[in-house]
Amino acid sequence: MTDDGDVSTESYVLLAFATLGYFLYTFSWFSLAAYLVPIIDALGLSGTEAGVVTGAVQLSYIPLALVSGLVIDRLGSRVSLGVGLLVVGVAHVLRGSATGFTTVVAPTLLLGVGGTAVTFGLPKLVSELFPAERAGAMSSVYTVGSTLGSATVFAVAQPLVDPLVTGWRQFFTYTGVFVVAFALLWFAVSWGLWDRVERFGDDDGRTFALASVTDDLARVLTHRGLLLLVVVGTVQLFISHGLSNWLVAILRARGMAPALAGTLASLFVFVRIIGIVGVPALSDHFSTRRLPIIACGIAGAVGTVGLLASGSVWTLLVSLALVGVFAVGGLAPLVRAIPIEMEGIGPGLTAVATGLIFTVGEVGGFLGPFTIGVVYDRTGTFGPALVALAAASLLTAVAGYVMEEPARADTTGAARKSSNE
Repeated sequence: MTDDGDVSTESYVLLAFATLGYFLYTFSWFSLAAYLVPIIDALGLSGTEAGVVTGAVQLSYIPLALVSGLVIDRLGSRVSLGVGLLVVGVAHVLRGSATGFTTVVAPTLLLGVGGTAVTFGLPKLVSELFPAERAGAMSSVYTVGSTLGSATVFAVAQPLVDPLVTGWRQFFTYTGVFVVAFALLWFAVSWGLWDRVERFGDDDGRTFALASVTDDLARVLTHRGLLLLVVVGTVQLFISHGLSNWLVAILRARGMAPALAGTLASLFVFVRIIGIVGVPALSDHFSTRRLPIIACGIAGAVGTVGLLASGSVWTLLVSLALVGVFAVGGLAPLVRAIPIEMEGIGPGLTAVATGLIFTVGEVGGFLGPFTIGVVYDRTGTFGPALVALAAASLLTAVAGYVMEEPARADTTGAARKSSNE
């Protein structure tokens, strides 16, 4: 059964289930941040130890992202997503029984390991189930799921769910068990539907042999367009993690009341969805990737400077919207979708290409909040750090300008697999 031409209805069902899986992953990931204060009190963590724990997932991506991508391009998205969610669920349950720093940081690192399979399995799934020209719109779907997962846990954990349980330990245990159950459901649903979908990408006979692995690495590490996309992804995470972690402090330093600062920080998360959905849709409609990257970079720079110069709540809102919609939200799905379309990358190397982007990108994700903190310690103000974020956003525009328009990867004909053949 098909709709939208050769794309089967079952493909959309699989994408919906996978998107829910991404929601559960980020929900589990940021559960620790939502309960950070009571966890610090219960486990006796120092500020440094708490910082390590909250950054442990990002740190796990740096050494593992590229390796995870190589594995996923060989195993395929179906197995990778199921295994990744299973690991995430088990790790989350283990966090619920933590007794100190070591016993909370170890399962958090393990959660990040499972998370790499989810993060890179989803672009692979899109490359397998949809033609390249639909990659932008389909990537928006699961990116929205990711954003809603992280936003939802802050909204429901302590305010709504906590009164029904006895605290963070039960919350982690129950939600972890639910993720494990969902992973098993994914295995059942995906195995049942996989033979009924039309597939658009293949693995080009990739194996775990050393020659096959090194050939893939050589192709992604020497691909000029992909390396420019690595710059875009690194800056996007630099800005996203930097502002997400420090925005309330930046607003408070301007004399804003805590409640209003918290409200604006929440809006900064939710406006990203506009960019996640809107920018790739416009990019698909006008058949261009370079121009949206350039526009997002410029808009992000203007918005960041606006945070520095704004004199009213309304101008702050506009500035935050520019950064959230374009520099953070709009770029996120494009970074994941463009490798599918690149000549020399395509569906076969989608996961390892995305893995390379995140291997370098999560360095930017770590350096964003770190840089803001260091600059603030040295200067006593956030102004120079905001200037640095604006300059980084302009670097995105430059990368888009010098990038060639990605060619649509050949996902038809011999390259396309049908389960009915």
